Amino acid sequence: MAASVIGLAAAGTVPVEARAKVAFTVNQVPAGKVLKPAGPVAMLNTYNKFKKPAPVELVKAASSVSASTAAKAKAAATSTTPMSGSVTATPESWDESYLCPVVVGGKTLNLDFDTGSSDLWVYSSLQPASQQSGHNIYNPTTDGTASVMSGSSWSITYGDGSGASGAVYADKVQVGAVTATAQAVEAATSVSSSFLSDTASDGLLGLAFSTINQISPKQQNTFFDTVKANLTSKLFTAKLKKGAAGSYDFGFIDSTKYTGPITYTPVNTRNGFWEFTAGGYQVGSNMASFTNIGDSIADTGTTLLYLPASLVSAYYSKVKGASSSSAWGGYIFPCSATLPNLNINIGGTYFTIPGSYLNYAPISSTTCFGGLQSNTGIGFSIFGDIFLKSVFAVFDQTQSSPRLGFAKQT
Repeated sequence: MAASVIGLAAAGTVPVEARAKVAFTVNQVPAGKVLKPAGPVAMLNTYNKFKKPAPVELVKAASSVSASTAAKAKAAATSTTPMSGSVTATPESWDESYLCPVVVGGKTLNLDFDTGSSDLWVYSSLQPASQQSGHNIYNPTTDGTASVMSGSSWSITYGDGSGASGAVYADKVQVGAVTATAQAVEAATSVSSSFLSDTASDGLLGLAFSTINQISPKQQNTFFDTVKANLTSKLFTAKLKKGAAGSYDFGFIDSTKYTGPITYTPVNTRNGFWEFTAGGYQVGSNMASFTNIGDSIADTGTTLLYLPASLVSAYYSKVKGASSSSAWGGYIFPCSATLPNLNINIGGTYFTIPGSYLNYAPISSTTCFGGLQSNTGIGFSIFGDIFLKSVFAVFDQTQSSPRLGFAKQT
């Protein structure tokens, strides 16, 4: 069925299939082994995502490894034989990709749920055939009942000039038990090589606030903002796991997924993120520092944990052999080192990140790259997956002002 043409929908007017209020779980699914980005590349991706100038030494380090990483990822995508290695041929750099199934039109796509962005963009039949390889593809002319949002477009440009862009359609989007019948779907016409290296993901479903949606000339609602009135409670939760599939719950809080109380902290929506203020910290069993970490965001779409330079330096001073490496653009340490736990105060409660979580990936057979890095130049701290895999997180819009909740995972 050919896509029809409609005018640009005003934000907030997207219909949802009428039904009783719902609550449901979306379980992540294994989407195959992918080459884990080298540490400097993962860091550069973060600076690019938030349009911040990256340190010169980081750019150089990322450039020196990205070509090799991309080549290995491409080889892996076309090979049936498991490959060893990142840039230094170490098998630990292969990681299972865990994604969430979402039905767009009539096609099931595996998407990243990203609380650090506000766009629902997908790989599509509008892209060159070379960019479609290895992905589930949304075809607006045959999948569902897509209508072109006339005059609208989208473009996400990162700090290094990379990004993605395309056309906008209104189509049915189903996540779990709820369906938006005319959700804005951003169909890619072109994506940069930084996206193409991730052969497991078919796109992103943004879960930040609609005020930073990238559709022009009129921003559109995120999927959550579209459907939240139809949920039993206007919230979603994330229980991500290290080395295993996690889950997202929409409309309810599953008490079996956490232990102890949920600690809530206010969210500042000024910049469109799940932004909060983090307190002091404690490295291992050392005396706690009462210097506040300060302005922070909770971002499921960022891999590492970025905190103030003074905290990061204090942490790695307790790791034998650790150093800040200009050659690698961040902190490295011997893979044999024992990393202490990091305890962070949020809302008066300390949450523990196990030391083992803070070892991101090897860069050689003996040297590893830290999952904790400095937020220098970013302007705020980012509590990415390194942190979120250690807690049960609640993204709550049930109150007059949004709030974040954290608890200890069961």
